[in-house]
Amino acid sequence: MENDNPNNNTSDRIKLNVGGKLFETTISTLQSGGPDSLLSTLSTRHVSTTSPFNNASLDSLSSALSTRHISSTSPFNNNNSNNNNNNIQDRGPIFIDRDPEIFTVLLSLLRTNRLPKNRFSVTELTEEAEFYGIESVLLHALKPNRFSGIDASIVKVINPASDGFVTDFHVVSDGAVFIAHGGQVTVYDSNLSYVQTVRTHLDEIGSVRRVARGAREVVAVGSEDVAGVSFYDMVNGRGVGSVEWRDESDPRIYKARVRAISDSEEEVFVSCESYHRENCVLVVDKETLGVKGEIGRQSGSSAKFGVPRGLSYVKEMGVLVGTSVTSGAFGYSGYVRLWDVRSGRVVWETNEPGSGRSSRFGDSFADVSVDVNDMSMCKICSKSGDLGIADLRKLGDDPWVYLRDTNPSLRDTSGGVSNSVVHCYKKQVFVGRDGGLEVWSRVAEKGGSSEIGEESFRRNYMDKVEDSERGIIKKIEGGGERLFVSREGAEGLEVWESSVFSGAVLVPWLYDTIIWRWRTHKASIER
Repeated sequence: MENDNPNNNTSDRIKLNVGGKLFETTISTLQSGGPDSLLSTLSTRHVSTTSPFNNASLDSLSSALSTRHISSTSPFNNNNSNNNNNNIQDRGPIFIDRDPEIFTVLLSLLRTNRLPKNRFSVTELTEEAEFYGIESVLLHALKPNRFSGIDASIVKVINPASDGFVTDFHVVSDGAVFIAHGGQVTVYDSNLSYVQTVRTHLDEIGSVRRVARGAREVVAVGSEDVAGVSFYDMVNGRGVGSVEWRDESDPRIYKARVRAISDSEEEVFVSCESYHRENCVLVVDKETLGVKGEIGRQSGSSAKFGVPRGLSYVKEMGVLVGTSVTSGAFGYSGYVRLWDVRSGRVVWETNEPGSGRSSRFGDSFADVSVDVNDMSMCKICSKSGDLGIADLRKLGDDPWVYLRDTNPSLRDTSGGVSNSVVHCYKKQVFVGRDGGLEVWSRVAEKGGSSEIGEESFRRNYMDKVEDSERGIIKKIEGGGERLFVSREGAEGLEVWESSVFSGAVLVPWLYDTIIWRWRTHKASIER
């Protein structure tokens, strides 16, 4: 029989028989699940000498328990009033016809406020927690810790049921993820529990985006082989519409394929490219799923006018950020362009190579990422491997601040690599160099300055050797308190979370002091 702290007052103890296994705990533990929970109701079986049950309360409790297959070896009836002065230990345990192993996990959760390691799925735990009325406690415990890349690790790899090679994915703000694999889209909720898989008409989805349409869960999908963007209702799995970029006055505009998708509260933005390389961003109304207009039509005759392969909508500024990166025999080239969504006009742009300060001339970016919440933008240089950050609110001729690595414990990795990916999230910058993953974490500056300087971030590795050997990193995206990573040639989607000790802020001068004291202490021991 499992019991709680033996030092607890015996009058506070209560016994339960769950599926034939005896448990002994305290009333306060059961009531920690909330006043409306079934376990809190069961705790009222403890009859004190000062507050005896009356007939009404006994009938009410007996009725509530019977609906959930719960009984007691000491029935609640009028004759029981003579035993009100008996100690709780003299009464028989309450019998609950449920799984005792899962109840062991849930009882430990109520005692410690933490979910112990167990072999049960989230679905199994949730079903039992709903029965006992403590689902809110479980959901709170299932939430990952505050995400900090410096102490994050892989907690699981999500493998869709079939076509396990991830072609694209989209993470929403609460940490739920929509995974495209082959021609299917699979959804996992914020607890990473499987929700549903929808089969589309495409053989291979190249772009996927969850676009909330009122109360309906809708995803937009596109392919580099089939023209147009299609919308699917994730509840019933049916297609609800499709849109294709067409222009009857220009015969070159036909069978335009989708390169990227983004959205605002009212519109969906789709980057389209025709066979003759003409391209634009198509604006689609979420309510009608009809075309409202287009932004930034370009000829595609050069890298400066190439199709945007990355789209990010910045709500606070009302702008759409489009990025394009191409590589060839002479290296990387591309642009970053900001359009005003209402007017469709370009409000800022930069083209590389050919912009920035002279020391960066010819060192074009290999990848660009936008943090719409922090209002920042980061890039990784293709030749030097340097990391640059810009404030979207302070864009000018040369807005980039190039970070300098001040962590002496890391080996020198200066210089670019053949495959680089960057993603900025929660005031951190995550960089994939081939198969390796690193994080640049913001450090607290003296005086509390919020300005970004060359030494405002400290670099650390995130992955282990075996992690980096899984394959070249293809995409990084954060959502909720998690980071998701996909790799070329590797099945599944990696999920990264932080430990319970995350959230510490690095302070350079304090860090140096700790290191100095540790070295001094170590030297004194050796002497």
